[in-house]
Amino acid sequence: MAVIAESAVSDDLMGRIFNIQRCSVHDGPGIRTSVFLKGCPLSCTWCHNPEGIEEAPDLMLSADRCLSCGTCSEVCPIGESGATPVGIPWDRSLCIRCGACVEACPAGARELAGYDIRVCDLIDELERDRIFFARSGGGVTFSGGEPLAQPRFLAACLSACRLRNLHTVVDTCGLAPRRILLEITGLADLVLFDLKHMDPARHRAETGSDNRLILENLRALSGRDTEIWIRLPLVPGFNDDSKNIEATAEFLESLPRRHRAFVLPYHGIANGKRTRLEDAGNRTDVPTPDTAALGSVTEIFARHDLDVTVGGSP
Repeated sequence: MAVIAESAVSDDLMGRIFNIQRCSVHDGPGIRTSVFLKGCPLSCTWCHNPEGIEEAPDLMLSADRCLSCGTCSEVCPIGESGATPVGIPWDRSLCIRCGACVEACPAGARELAGYDIRVCDLIDELERDRIFFARSGGGVTFSGGEPLAQPRFLAACLSACRLRNLHTVVDTCGLAPRRILLEITGLADLVLFDLKHMDPARHRAETGSDNRLILENLRALSGRDTEIWIRLPLVPGFNDDSKNIEATAEFLESLPRRHRAFVLPYHGIANGKRTRLEDAGNRTDVPTPDTAALGSVTEIFARHDLDVTVGGSP
């Protein structure tokens, strides 16, 4: 229990997050405040939060706000090759992500996604929403990125929430050392576990890693008494074919316990983020699943006597 022992009382421990989203209703029961941690071992081409993949802060540019005034170039500590108005070529690899241009930009055209915060300061932020949690049966969800990529910080946050009787959820892709996964999820009230594809090669092609450890981790976690909701992000052209859905249902049926399953239709809300990140490598042409596709998935799951819901809310 090294992670928990070292972190459980570490109120001054620092972690890196990129967003705190209030009034969320799709990341667990009730009204929730979702905390998004930086860093992820996967790099899904269709990721909804591409600004959460890298551990370091990401500079995001909004071209429609840029005044081409040159202020960013003037304050950039590495010179004009590091920060220039939108429309003037620059080398993103030179950026040290210090945030100087973000603070100086008069139009708010620049944003630094990712900042460090102490456990105690984060908990103070979360306490502000206690009234909404109490009335709705909600709480705090730790997401990302991948929250297990910052195990000591996450363990300290979960322990602090438990001391304050705040309901906690960990939303994970499942790709982490098993000891870390089992230790930390043991501190949470609920685990949201994503399954993206059952074929290892196809999984690697679209996410950067195969799924063997993910599936083994889910089986191990299912053998414990932690409450788990399985979530399948349905991405047309990637995992929505009947063969993969059938394989997913068979795998869930084989687990030590039965778990609720949620099908999450892909949406293109992240396309704007990719543009602001100047990320041309990720896919922006993925459509939203239609009613027929969703119906086919729920039908297959139902044949395996699995409790399935379309969307993230129970």
